[in-house]
Amino acid sequence: MAVYKLFPSKDASIYSFYPVMNTGIDSIIEIGNLNVNYDPVPQVFRFLVQFDQSEIEDVIDNKIGGTNFSSSLKCYIATAQGVIAQTELEVYAVSDSWNNGSGTYLDSPYTTNGVSWRYRTYENGALWDTGNFLTYVTGSTSGSFLGGGTWYTGSSDPNNTKLTPTQSFDYRTTKDLNVDVSDIVKVWYSSSNSIGGYTNIQNNGFIVKWEKAIEFSTSDAVQPIMQFYSVDTNTIYPPCLEIKWNDQIYDSGSLSPITTSNFYASLDNNPGIFYTDSVNRFGINVREEFPTRTFQTTSVYTNNKVLNSTSLYAIKDLDTNEFVVDFDSQFTKISCDPINGNYFDVYMNGLEPERYYKILIQTTISGSTIVKDDNYYFKIVNG
Repeated sequence: MAVYKLFPSKDASIYSFYPVMNTGIDSIIEIGNLNVNYDPVPQVFRFLVQFDQSEIEDVIDNKIGGTNFSSSLKCYIATAQGVIAQTELEVYAVSDSWNNGSGTYLDSPYTTNGVSWRYRTYENGALWDTGNFLTYVTGSTSGSFLGGGTWYTGSSDPNNTKLTPTQSFDYRTTKDLNVDVSDIVKVWYSSSNSIGGYTNIQNNGFIVKWEKAIEFSTSDAVQPIMQFYSVDTNTIYPPCLEIKWNDQIYDSGSLSPITTSNFYASLDNNPGIFYTDSVNRFGINVREEFPTRTFQTTSVYTNNKVLNSTSLYAIKDLDTNEFVVDFDSQFTKISCDPINGNYFDVYMNGLEPERYYKILIQTTISGSTIVKDDNYYFKIVNG
């Protein structure tokens, strides 16, 4: 599939109220603004998450073959509270390196061997800058608790200008984080490869925080907290960097398109079990359910036809019934070659191991959208 998922190399939450506490291996990463009765200053928490730059470059160079792609930071909600009005979550590129550490929330005593609100390395190590920032860099410069990370708000690169992506939440919206970070990833790539000579923004990961109007608000009505699963979760919902591109190649040659909604579509080249590092090309055999009677020496049921170029595929987790790859008119298009017919590629590394998945096929014929869900199952195993 032209959807490739990378998982974090590290993540951690940082807390203004516990300025030297590290949470590098906690199962939760969170953002929040919390007012407590015994202290007039709100507690603010943010989180950082980083993905390996060499893995990002491998996808861009060896799988996509260019920078024509879309990328999203996705985090999956564990709990949410206090999100009662429209608020914006902000995502920035971190401007300096940081250590993961090995702490969890409220260790006793606190673990201080990694990133925290005050320090980006470890207690009494390198501090987060709180002034004299480089061009396009800022951080928390006021309030009772200085620190909290530093981040880029822009770049001199005219091709990648959206370095301040946001996502809005309110009482009714879904609480999963799914924000477009394409320009940030492209700036990381160009900086790493010295392309363009623009602002040098190296990959130090993302920092995720509430907007300025929320953080450090003393109003009892402004206390939104959102907890997401971290890379150290025991669930199937770690954060991921999802990179998507259009890999469709469509040439049907002399093969005829299917023109009736009454058709069979069988999945070819599906042994049923794949290792996590596998890449598999699934084929789709298509024929009419009720073919027109003709005089010929071979069975009409052997006449393979093809789905049209707007056809899509999706992948569901069999246990949760959730889409792990949803139908996407740009990035999950089904390809075709004139010899073998329809096909699509799936990179198995983005799917959780030891789980079953199923494939769905969608096409539109004469204005009707048809989804085929015919028990196309497979399993991912550790390898």
